Amino acid sequence: MHQEFDLADFTSGPVMPISRCQATLADAFERSGHSLHSGRYATIRVYPAPAGHGIVFRRRLKTGRTIDVPALWQYRESQPLSAAIRRDGALVRTIEHLMASLHALRIDNVLAEIDADELPIFDGSALPWCEAIRGVGRAEQPFPCRVIRMRRTVAVEDGRRRIQIEPGAGLYVTGHIALAHFGSMDWSGPITPDSFVREIAPSRSFGRYFRAMAGRAYGYATGRDFLQGVSPRTAALLMRGRVVGGMHVPAEPVRHRVLDLIGDLMLAGHPVEGRVAAFHTGHELNHALVGSLLRQINAWELV
Repeated sequence: MHQEFDLADFTSGPVMPISRCQATLADAFERSGHSLHSGRYATIRVYPAPAGHGIVFRRRLKTGRTIDVPALWQYRESQPLSAAIRRDGALVRTIEHLMASLHALRIDNVLAEIDADELPIFDGSALPWCEAIRGVGRAEQPFPCRVIRMRRTVAVEDGRRRIQIEPGAGLYVTGHIALAHFGSMDWSGPITPDSFVREIAPSRSFGRYFRAMAGRAYGYATGRDFLQGVSPRTAALLMRGRVVGGMHVPAEPVRHRVLDLIGDLMLAGHPVEGRVAAFHTGHELNHALVGSLLRQINAWELV
């Protein structure tokens, strides 16, 4: 069944348990743009996929060979300032914004073909992905969506950085960071299609302006794919107590940390239901939480 997205259909009331059928896209979509780290132009085409397929990236290599890389934690590879997966030598990185959009808009099964090793960054937010998904619509599939439901708290920490997930209905996230010249920033709320599109998706990748420019120069000088696409057009760049060009949403940096977290949680292979509290988190700590969660099989149930 083809289901168009209408945000008016979603309420911001109490967080409800996740109980629904699996879903895929009603049609394919294609997007192109420059990438954040390599700076190269990439084209990605995202297709509907059958129930039980999950989210899978297909790399088309210059040799003509294709390699499928499932978006699962066991294929995760540590990469600077991004979420990345690798299988049989094929790397796919900066997947977090698309993953978060699929998660929040309740799309479980897609095949994403990409002609490069990094997804486009666009303006640094997830809105272009949300618009693409909503543009083709959502198609429900006659199979139940299995959900990781927490039975007890799982937490990981690294110094002042900490993230934990405890039992709770739906997915509810609390995020906190503190930045010099900005002070503390907080965001809390349920992750629904409505709340994600309105409050989280517009937030952009961020960093200190001078550090970003220095990182870009370093990548260029060493020939490494690092921040070669960063600019005020692709990220929220901070200069002392302001964002170049202004914030797109209040407390934009902490909202973007929540965005990345939602995408990283999808590497668990199923939607996760629980209350997440994240303090100064980033990709590495998010991935550590997913790894700890998957190892502690008595801490959750698949329902």
